[in-house]
Amino acid sequence: MRAAVLESTGTPLRIVDDISLEAPRTGEVRVRIVACGVCHSDLSLCRGSFPLMGPTIPGHEAAGVVVECGPGVGDLAVGDHVVLSPAPACGRCAYCAKGAFSVCANSVGIATSSFPDGSTRLSRPDGIVHRGLNLAAWADEVVVPEQGAIRVHPDLPLDVACVIGCAVQTGVGAVVNTAPVHPGDAVVVFGAGGVGISVVQGAVLAGAATIVVSDPSPDRRALALRFGATHVVDPAADDPVAVVHSLTGIGADVAVDAAGSAALVEQALAAVRSGGTAVMVGAPPAEDEARVGVAAALFTEKRLVGSLLGSCWAPRDIPRLVDLWQAGRLDLDGLVTRRRPLEEVDAALDDLEAGRGLRTVLMVS
Repeated sequence: MRAAVLESTGTPLRIVDDISLEAPRTGEVRVRIVACGVCHSDLSLCRGSFPLMGPTIPGHEAAGVVVECGPGVGDLAVGDHVVLSPAPACGRCAYCAKGAFSVCANSVGIATSSFPDGSTRLSRPDGIVHRGLNLAAWADEVVVPEQGAIRVHPDLPLDVACVIGCAVQTGVGAVVNTAPVHPGDAVVVFGAGGVGISVVQGAVLAGAATIVVSDPSPDRRALALRFGATHVVDPAADDPVAVVHSLTGIGADVAVDAAGSAALVEQALAAVRSGGTAVMVGAPPAEDEARVGVAAALFTEKRLVGSLLGSCWAPRDIPRLVDLWQAGRLDLDGLVTRRRPLEEVDAALDDLEAGRGLRTVLMVS
């Protein structure tokens, strides 16, 4: 099959047509990819901020159509339209039993670029190919566990639906599931890309009264206001922490780093009130470390929490997000600011790196 392969960090991707994909095993489905968003985590992989295991197919924010079902698949059928999750929960491990589906012990592929048994099911004549961020969706087809392919109504455009797979799950989930935000709360968001704007939409859904967005891009600040932010800050001109404290008197109830930066994590902690919550959503380079004043955290009871894919459980949350879109309460269409063919994947990465638009979607088929 055809795919965009990253051979080494910092180099252009190669569009090849000699990738072999194994047939689905028990409990798995094969999906023809229709569309896949270009996420900052993909950029981090391609630019070297994340470790590269070897030749890799990136792409993890995808939607498509089921074309084959393995043995034991009961809830999906050939022809179903699906949104894919890069971290499908097994439903059986100790974490899943506690309801912590986003940190499922058997969903390790985001870190390992492989299935739990160590295989990738991907190869080419000169050797193995890895599953970038556990999906490898910049390709014609993927094989995924059944629980990682969530059926959606066939009328939902897949080039819009794909952004639910990462940006929308992550952003909305961070404030609805992880924090959580309550009606009347004050929220500050650092970074107004696809995830940050989804955080804004989640804060609106949760009933936040004050939503402050800090981003250096004037275009993205304007978009943040359109999506529901009440205030925007240019961090090059004003201190967002000071702005938040001036607006609220005590600090935000919830602060979200949606860009993946240790410095922004420190700002998020400074921006929240005593007893408030700072949420880490963006994926920083592996070596990044933030400084936390332990005594200050103790006496103020501030909370610093991680949020992987918005603490979502795909079978529950993806249908909810689709319902919100259909009810006109969640804008998915506005998140997709450009569409490109798979062959323009490097240009799509350049769009993201330069901060052009919110989400570029690759049209794979």
